Amino acid sequence: MGLPCDDVVLVRHGLKAGEPAVITVNCPNKTGLGCDLCWIILEFGLSINRGDIFTDGRWCYIVFWVVPQPGSFRPIRWSNLKTRLLSICPSCSVPIYYIPEAKPQKSSVYLLKFICSDRKGLLNDVTHVLTELELMIHKVKVSTAPDGGVVDLFFITDCRELLHTKQRKEDTCARLTEVLGESCQSCELQPAGPEYESYQHGFSSLPPVVADELFCSDLSEAEICSQTLVPDILRLKKATLSIDNSLSPAHTLLQIQCLDQKCLLYDIMRTLKDCGIKIAHGRFSSNPKGYCELDLFIVQADGKKIVGPEKQESIFSRLRMEMLYPLRLTIANRGPDTELLIANPVELCGKGRPRVFYDVTLALKALGICIFSAEIGRHSTSERQWEVYRFLLDDTREFPLSNDRARHQIVDRVRRTLMGW
Repeated sequence: MGLPCDDVVLVRHGLKAGEPAVITVNCPNKTGLGCDLCWIILEFGLSINRGDIFTDGRWCYIVFWVVPQPGSFRPIRWSNLKTRLLSICPSCSVPIYYIPEAKPQKSSVYLLKFICSDRKGLLNDVTHVLTELELMIHKVKVSTAPDGGVVDLFFITDCRELLHTKQRKEDTCARLTEVLGESCQSCELQPAGPEYESYQHGFSSLPPVVADELFCSDLSEAEICSQTLVPDILRLKKATLSIDNSLSPAHTLLQIQCLDQKCLLYDIMRTLKDCGIKIAHGRFSSNPKGYCELDLFIVQADGKKIVGPEKQESIFSRLRMEMLYPLRLTIANRGPDTELLIANPVELCGKGRPRVFYDVTLALKALGICIFSAEIGRHSTSERQWEVYRFLLDDTREFPLSNDRARHQIVDRVRRTLMGW
């Protein structure tokens, strides 16, 4: 029978200012549930600084201690967060929102189109609103005309599943118009037509040299260090992974100690989920100095322990890569223009990393760099699929893009924003 939905997800707020909120999930188990919960929590602008996972294979009990990320939206919409978490729990079969109009099929894609005058930070302001409204961005096509006019096309889905209603559409356009101000000339929102397919397949191909740099699947420690700032090389040296099969007759103990970074727990959970690894029990904690420890009792998809040096090393190798290098960044020439590229692996279920577009535009806004055009697409390699973000940047006096030092600063600021360093 399970528990009533009101008891499946519970949120308890801290008694004092600055204390973490505690999110408790108590429901039937499914492979990857912890990863899916982490994704939603991160999408709401929260960081997880502690977590406990318990499951008997059929039922699970998960507790997360969460705090707002620096610069996250205020206030956190806790009731919406609870509803989103409920929606992915196996025990919840009731509709997410009760509305009088018929609800369309899940994940209907809509086209948001607006025309306005360009200004610094415009794209981040729009992304801020869409994220705040729980509208997920799947594709973007942004272009700037010589006269400074901007035409933005966002292909989005509604996590609340309400964009088919007149009220939700009007509220979305009204909020965007309010943020854009007098510069907004028009704002339209409608179901995506055939143009969505054309944009899906119209993602411009990457130059081979750039693709090789972004998607290299066998980076050595030296190569990773060459793309990382000197202070951050310490993260490589302080990350340790070990496996112990002697403490449990049925499970393998995976222990990880490393420095903290944004989405760390998600990256670990995502990697284990895609490898078909099941977590029976787990504990995650991060101390105020930014050091993390994880103890995870795991089994393979067939329920067996992970034995044999080859299997163990395969998991170690995959986890090291996803923990130390979860995002790929480069800046390159695209004809006469300068292009910033960011790539992150896509889960096997097709879901990309949360809040990447928002974080990148936030970093560029902080540097005072205007974005001439932007697009999001997918790129497939022999091993996996990647989500690729491409930004054509405008030259500024503070950051002349022909200057190697300025280009390095841009990549550094974007990387640090994405990683929470």
